[in-house]
Amino acid sequence: MKKLAIAVIAGLVSASAFAAQGDILARFRVINIAPDVKTSDTLSAVHVDVDNQTVPELDFTYMITNNIGAELILATARHEVTSDLGSLGKINHLPPTLTLQYHFNPEGQIRPYVGAGINYTRFYNNDLGSSVTGKVSVDKNSWGGALQVGTDIAVNKDWFVNLDVKKIYIKTDVTSENLGSLGTLKINPWVFGLGVGTKF
Repeated sequence: MKKLAIAVIAGLVSASAFAAQGDILARFRVINIAPDVKTSDTLSAVHVDVDNQTVPELDFTYMITNNIGAELILATARHEVTSDLGSLGKINHLPPTLTLQYHFNPEGQIRPYVGAGINYTRFYNNDLGSSVTGKVSVDKNSWGGALQVGTDIAVNKDWFVNLDVKKIYIKTDVTSENLGSLGTLKINPWVFGLGVGTKF
């Protein structure tokens, strides 16, 4: 264990400039999606909520300059929707997100960044519904903003560890077979990520 710690420290000390103009950074993260749910109308009355999920995520950052990068974030998850009526079933969402990032210390061992951008969410594989509501439908497409903060920590000149937090704005209108419009569901998750990355 002691030898491993020494090797990691040595790698950090010896790591050279990493993120430079023209580089592509690839990261594999494990993310926890924690919805910050807000609802309206009937959805509020029956306290609709969306559960947390932990899933893999893949992203790629193209360094436009040494400090500015554009990141495409790819992941999908299946969430259970709950209410005072019990479980309403599950639905998948695919939320590709594009952010423009500023990297504060591209030549250092610790390279923090912030980002902001746009999110498109596609809802699919919907099995929502109950005996009261009948089949529940949602708008399949959602557009919203995204905010991001994180850091890359160099292990050597080719590999790094990544910590990342995102706030993604996702909402959809919900209708039911028996009751008509149920209101608007804002999922707006916090996304906490830990992973590893390299460059091309």
